[in-house]
Amino acid sequence: MSTAEALKEQILPEVEAAADLTALEAVRVAALGKHGAVTGLLKTLGAMSPDERQVQGPRIHALREAVTAALAERKAALEAAELDARLARERIDVTLPVRPAPRGSVHPVSQVMDELAEIFADMGFTVSSGPEVETDWYNFTALNFADDHPARAMHDTFYLDETGPDGGKMVLRTHTSPVQIRVMTSQQPPIYSVMPGRVYRSDSDATHTPMFHQVEGLVIDKGITLAHLKWTLETFLKAFFERDDIVLRLRPSYFPFTEPSAEVDVGYTIQNGRRVLGGSDHWMELLGSGMVHPNVIRNCGLDPDEWQGFAFGCGIDRLAMLKYGMDDLRAFFDGDLRWLRHYGFASLDVPTLSGGLGA
Repeated sequence: MSTAEALKEQILPEVEAAADLTALEAVRVAALGKHGAVTGLLKTLGAMSPDERQVQGPRIHALREAVTAALAERKAALEAAELDARLARERIDVTLPVRPAPRGSVHPVSQVMDELAEIFADMGFTVSSGPEVETDWYNFTALNFADDHPARAMHDTFYLDETGPDGGKMVLRTHTSPVQIRVMTSQQPPIYSVMPGRVYRSDSDATHTPMFHQVEGLVIDKGITLAHLKWTLETFLKAFFERDDIVLRLRPSYFPFTEPSAEVDVGYTIQNGRRVLGGSDHWMELLGSGMVHPNVIRNCGLDPDEWQGFAFGCGIDRLAMLKYGMDDLRAFFDGDLRWLRHYGFASLDVPTLSGGLGA
């Protein structure tokens, strides 16, 4: 028996006996590796005479082909067996009940705040924020509130025991107007910004809660007039309520931080016993607004003879109630899952309803 035939009878059983891919690789290296038995036999062909090479050459090459084929066949069989075993381990029981989808939702207030930011961003406004615990100076004094103004009374304002860095009282902010002061004292005009956030007042009924959400807008620039204010509010409300027939009416009013001041009414009609915004059959108060008082501009270190501006504010919760047909403000904060499922928004399935001015 030749050497090639002897190796064949030795190697082929070893290939068949390999229990896994690691053992099979060891057999391959021992046979066909750099220092393998078949490789060493191939190297002897160079030292043979032509007659010997003519006889031994075909035998040695046949050995290499037989070993290579046996290795490939055994490797395929082992890989198939390993795949079958893995599929058996990882099999999914499709008869199991489906895991329920998450039931969380976006609160209507968060949805409306997102809509507001989107609309005003399209109008060139930035979004500013500030602390909810404020000093008396930011919340009242800088905004031109007199020392005996009723808004400072304990029945309207939540006062804290500690004092501020300036020695004054600390309060839970009663409006987001302090953010206007912080913006004006930290940025150089022109300023176009809105300030949404939580505010606190000692009040609670169907349309008032001790904590609610408010958005205010501030513009400080040169040559600003009431006409700019009215256009801004009309454009915002038409985009927010997604109606072109929104009609506004400005009534003279008084706010310490604006002069002149105006309450903003929006027209509505009665349809099927419900109020529907649009038209001018009836009116409801919606916003407060006015030209920024010169004293406020002066308190922020600016010259009121050079810079003018307007400000406005309204309740975010009330905007949500009007747009989405809610009747009681207290339900916003009850945490009733049934209410949240009904009025909440899906974060991915339902995009922001208002497309903004760029839509």
